[in-house]
Amino acid sequence: MLVIGCLDQLVFGSSLTVYGVLFLPVCALTALWVRPGDLVAAPVVVPIAFAAGLLTVADGDSGLGELTVGLVTALATQAGWLYGGTLVAGVIATVRRVRVMRRRVAQRRRMA
Repeated sequence: MLVIGCLDQLVFGSSLTVYGVLFLPVCALTALWVRPGDLVAAPVVVPIAFAAGLLTVADGDSGLGELTVGLVTALATQAGWLYGGTLVAGVIATVRRVRVMRRRVAQRRRMA
């Protein structure tokens, strides 16, 4: 998300909408690529990545205080993208976790 935030700043002039739209496929890919043992962590990591990348896109060029205000404002106004992406990652990770659990149960039944 840091790279996407930097690219958004360079190409689109820090468009929060573009950043939010690009956040959704990153959430889906995160939930699809994470190892089966780490599926619980996917919905937790996604909001952290959103906030980290938002540092590059948020308003605030003249100091830490202005950057903090810009970051908090961006988090408040872009909460829909954040919740949507977290939901996408959570649903995909949950479906994958259920499939892993079903495979384990099926393997135990075959061995028994």
